[in-house]
Amino acid sequence: MESKLRECFDEMVVYKDLKKSNFFSSLGLPSFLRDWVLKKFEDEDGNYDAEEVTQFIQTYLPRKEDWISIKNRIIYENERVKILTKVAVDIDIRTGEISFSLPNFGLSSKETIIEPHVWESYKSELTHAQETWGVIELGYRMPDDAARPKLPGKIKMTSFTNFCPYTADPEFYKDARAEFSVSEWIDIVLGAIDYNAQGYADESEKLAMLARLLPFVEKKLNLLELAPKGTGKSYVFGNISKYGLLTDGGKITRSKMFYDKARRAPGFIVCHDFVAIDEVKLVTFDNINEMRSIMQGYMERGRFNVDGYDGESDAGVILLGNISVENMDEYASMFSELPMLFQESALVDRIHGFIKGWDIPKMKDNLKVSGWALNSEYFCSVLHLLRGDASYRAIVDELVEVSDDAYVRHTEAVKRIATAYLKLLFPNVRSVSDVNPKEFMKYCLRPAIKMRKIIWRQLSILDSEYKNEDKQMPEFTLKG
Repeated sequence: MESKLRECFDEMVVYKDLKKSNFFSSLGLPSFLRDWVLKKFEDEDGNYDAEEVTQFIQTYLPRKEDWISIKNRIIYENERVKILTKVAVDIDIRTGEISFSLPNFGLSSKETIIEPHVWESYKSELTHAQETWGVIELGYRMPDDAARPKLPGKIKMTSFTNFCPYTADPEFYKDARAEFSVSEWIDIVLGAIDYNAQGYADESEKLAMLARLLPFVEKKLNLLELAPKGTGKSYVFGNISKYGLLTDGGKITRSKMFYDKARRAPGFIVCHDFVAIDEVKLVTFDNINEMRSIMQGYMERGRFNVDGYDGESDAGVILLGNISVENMDEYASMFSELPMLFQESALVDRIHGFIKGWDIPKMKDNLKVSGWALNSEYFCSVLHLLRGDASYRAIVDELVEVSDDAYVRHTEAVKRIATAYLKLLFPNVRSVSDVNPKEFMKYCLRPAIKMRKIIWRQLSILDSEYKNEDKQMPEFTLKG
């Protein structure tokens, strides 16, 4: 299988040895950065020089605590410093001044500048997304006391190189997928996110894990996962993709999540494919009524308004929490441990599906990948691009039949989840004629129905209105 994988995906495959080596975990790199480094330094047999890799990381991937040293080099030693990091650009409407921020180091746009001649050279790469990963070279613009008004000193961008050294081509990816069986592809996807397929007891355990990837590949998909400790929730949502965000439980504010009026800056929800809120049982809100209104509106329509600011995003909202063993029962009330906001039926109804985290095995050494696998950075870049491919939803709409009087949120949730499964497991299908009905039913439609049914059962416990006939789960069948 590994030789077939390397033959089909060529340069997009790297050798990952997380089972035997703690070298990269000790460096604290997320998977997409680690695989980028591996691709850069590995030979054709998967070997690399640890000292050379360490030197590169220390030079171009500094830690947050190194920022003071970097500022000293830039400002007082007059050095040009290159680092690989996430960059966000801003253009001041009033002055036309262009600035940038480095979120990973706490450098704000008020402290920076991109001079016009530099902007002309790199604007096409820097405006491609709200935030961009790349190698940025930093210098210093000295303060000018003679100017009126006085010009403050600022850190300036002097050059920029896009992080991605290749083009992620979805059509190539789709064609390559066609060379593998479903079971082979499931194992490949697990390897792409750092898991060893051979460590799972059966296919159902593998599929339970892969449910976490659905919001990586489908827009505006809202999920809730309750699981025991140690099943790897934080790792998948916080480590695999540069397009998503994992935020720790704590105080969730409107400004942090949606829009900061003081900074006139959008929040987490605007910049990412998904925002996963970890430790949801511990979440508090500074204004629960405000958050209730804005969360319900956003999770329904993908839009929000904050004091006249209209925002829009495709990001899914993922709620993650640990659950006690005695509460792992989809037929009993599981939401009693959650904050009151997440026990309200109006908001719960906007959660499309439930992931049974207790079906996912706890992390052990035999679940860590050790061998050739898809580059995580490449894999998640393709998933990001597939989010915008509407052809999969068209196929699902053509395949799936549901009664006309079915409750619209049930129908939309099931179809949205089924579409995500189709993109994840069968990206090679380009029309209804490419779909194997039995495989679609087994791997896409039935899992989607099960995920939504758990939400419906919990809604019925929270609110008797959902026991009424007009809000029962409809029957979903395949046309023809």
